[in-house]
Amino acid sequence: MSGIVDDKSEHCIPFITRQINAHQARYSNGGKAPPFFVGLNGVQGAGKTTLVTSLHDTLSSPPYNLRTLVFSIDDLYLPHSDQVALAASQPLNPLVQHRGQPSTHDVELGRTVFSAIDAQETDIKVPSYDKSAFAGAGDRLPQDNWETVNRAGEAPVEVVIFEGWCVGFRALSEPDLERKWDAAVRDAREHGETYTGRLGKLQLASVHFVNEMLRDYDVLTDQLNAFIHIDAQDPLSVYEWRRQQETSLRKAKGTGMSDKQVVDFVNGYYPAYELYTDVLRNGIYSDKGRQLRLVVDKQRKVVEVHEL
Repeated sequence: MSGIVDDKSEHCIPFITRQINAHQARYSNGGKAPPFFVGLNGVQGAGKTTLVTSLHDTLSSPPYNLRTLVFSIDDLYLPHSDQVALAASQPLNPLVQHRGQPSTHDVELGRTVFSAIDAQETDIKVPSYDKSAFAGAGDRLPQDNWETVNRAGEAPVEVVIFEGWCVGFRALSEPDLERKWDAAVRDAREHGETYTGRLGKLQLASVHFVNEMLRDYDVLTDQLNAFIHIDAQDPLSVYEWRRQQETSLRKAKGTGMSDKQVVDFVNGYYPAYELYTDVLRNGIYSDKGRQLRLVVDKQRKVVEVHEL
């Protein structure tokens, strides 16, 4: 991603290696430790891809030499036919008319892959998704195109970096959901055309559906041994960051979303940021010390570091 400088690894690598050392120490008297799962959340364009590439390369190389797998929640999106069926089943819910929101992922597939990696099974197929299929609507690739890990004779995966824009989100209680939605609706009415959010323009039923589906994602979140959250100082920066990504894509490949398409695209994700970012900021674990929060400015530079 053009223009993104990786100033995040210097905070993440010491945090991750400290967590891994503590994880392995728990098994020092009883054999080899199971794989270590790290969750990584960040709004679109905040620098996740640059960071995970750096984390993978660093952890896989001396002095760590850890077999590291990067696994994106995007690769768990429903096959195209299932996404079409979901959209048709919720015709009045704009949040599920395209991939993105909780409910548009195959959580059971993710659970199966996580369990296989955790058990250090052999010849594990890691799913892959083609976002360009069906004119950009996307589709899951055939299994023949999936990566295979833990092949016979290979070192098994020791670290999994599970990344994505909604990784770590936890569903809200009904009172908290309605409180946030009601405040957003009042804000939208009060500010009219100057309202910058999206939540206040949605029906409660649409938001409720996604929140209920998010409860299923706990099976993935609960597997994570540690968590990193790239938090935007100004959440509205996601619109400009995504526009920059698409501009670079058009220059490099001759194809990419227009500025209007970018706005429409990000609008579909933005309500979830409004609902669930506070959950991440408060920490997704009951015990402390397992979460790192990096706050970045509009230039994606780290301006605050917090361990939760």
